[in-house]
Amino acid sequence: MYQYVHGGDIYSDPSLNKNKDLLDYSANINPLGIPVGVRHALKDAVAGCVNYPDPFCRELRDRLSRCFSLPAEMVYCGNGAADVLFRIITALKPKRTLVLAPTFADYEKAALAAGSKMDYFTLKEDNEFAVTPEILKSITKRTELVVLCNPNNPTGKLMNKELLLKVLRHCEELHIPLLVDECFMDFVQDQDNYTLIDQLAGHPGLIILKAFTKIFAIPGVRLGFCLTSDTVMMDKLYACGQDWNVSVLAQAAGVAALDEKDFLVETRELIAIEKAYLITQLRLIGLKVFESAANYILIKTLHNYPWPQKLKRHHIMIRDCSNYRGLSPGYYRIAVKTRRDNRKLVKIMKELVKHDFFNYIN
Repeated sequence: MYQYVHGGDIYSDPSLNKNKDLLDYSANINPLGIPVGVRHALKDAVAGCVNYPDPFCRELRDRLSRCFSLPAEMVYCGNGAADVLFRIITALKPKRTLVLAPTFADYEKAALAAGSKMDYFTLKEDNEFAVTPEILKSITKRTELVVLCNPNNPTGKLMNKELLLKVLRHCEELHIPLLVDECFMDFVQDQDNYTLIDQLAGHPGLIILKAFTKIFAIPGVRLGFCLTSDTVMMDKLYACGQDWNVSVLAQAAGVAALDEKDFLVETRELIAIEKAYLITQLRLIGLKVFESAANYILIKTLHNYPWPQKLKRHHIMIRDCSNYRGLSPGYYRIAVKTRRDNRKLVKIMKELVKHDFFNYIN
């Protein structure tokens, strides 16, 4: 039977679905929720749902092109970043794909669906799961696609831009496309020091994946996009699936979201403050906490304590990361939320440890 391997599954358990007390720390969504302007745009767009959506997302692509100072021809929009990811790999049809381990599972899923064999660059805990220059040795003449997540999921680690540029040049020398997932880059305060968007014009083999889902809290709407200067690739993306993959509602939400500049500033400030708070508190509980540049934190219990099961009884979901390639039982990912929610989480975790101390340390 098919197994769902992502966070945010509030539907499988009837006790969680529609539970007003539920705190979902398993999905990395902006804790500020949907911006007011986006809510209004969604409501206003309902009447337009009697028509087919624009198959080329012209207004949205035009707005994105101005946002990134790139031609609209370099922008492709899809039904969430995952939809765009599958189209990219279907279009490229790589025979061998290199991904990080651990990293987002759908890179491997999409590659396998396209008939690709997999290679892995394994990240080491004793190196804080950082990508090192050794990755260059893993990119060989046999490699036909390299996929990097920056910041990586679930570790939250950013790749050094100098190393990223070395990887890009190495891939170009070997005529290998480089796909960089920057879906969580919007939560990074100094993102200009890490993004490769400024490299797109001169590097047609570079593809950058982005999403509205996380930063604007609209996972239920589904909206993502990619940026590349490879015009041949763009034509293939349109050919690799049905035409109406971005709904009228999603296109309207995206256009409105691009006006929410203050919302982005407020989000980054909140995430920075609350992430520091959570890291401190989680370490006081006795957990190993890995520093993160994103809106989520990877933790490791130093004991065999079943945090997901214990927290679920208190209507709190966290992400069990044992199904990530390269991780084992005991690793969990926790989203960053508001101070009110974070205090509740920490309070319950401390109470669990106090009440169940013997089982916690054994």
